[in-house]
Amino acid sequence: MEGLDLVLWPPTAWHWLALALILFSIEMMTGTWDLLWVSIAAAVTSAFAAFAPSGIAGWEGQLIFFAVATVVLFIVGRTLFKSMRENVEEHPTLNKRMAGTLGQRGIVAEDFAGGVGRVKLGDTVWSAQSLDGANLASGAAVVVEETEGTTLKVRPA
Repeated sequence: MEGLDLVLWPPTAWHWLALALILFSIEMMTGTWDLLWVSIAAAVTSAFAAFAPSGIAGWEGQLIFFAVATVVLFIVGRTLFKSMRENVEEHPTLNKRMAGTLGQRGIVAEDFAGGVGRVKLGDTVWSAQSLDGANLASGAAVVVEETEGTTLKVRPA
C-alpha cells in the first residue's frame, strides 16, 4: 500500500493534468459546461504545480490554488459566458426545404392545366398548383405562397 501512496501522493503537475483531461472528457460527454471550468482550473493548477516555487507549491498550496481557481472560473463561466449555456434555437427552415421556398419567386416551367403545372425555383423544377386554379403560361413569374408535401402552391407575381 505504501508504493501506491507514493504514486498518488503528494500531487504533482501530472496528477492535475490527468484530472483536467478526465474532467474535460466527462464534460464532452455531458455537455453541461460546469465541468469545463473545473477542468480548466485543474489544468491551471498543473501549471502552478510545475512552475511555482517549491515553498508555495506543496500539496497544501496546490489544493488552495485549485479551490480558488475553481470558484473564480465557475463564477466567471456562469456570468460572463452565460450565453454559452442557453439553447440556441435552430434556424426555422433548417432541414425543412419546403419551408425555405415560401415567398420565393419562380418561373412557370410547364404550362398549367387545370391549375396544376411545374415551376422552376433556382435550378430545381417543382410540381405546383395555382392557388386560384388559374392556368398559367410557361415563362410566367410566380410567387410561392404555401406548400403541401412537395407541391408548391403559387400565385402570379
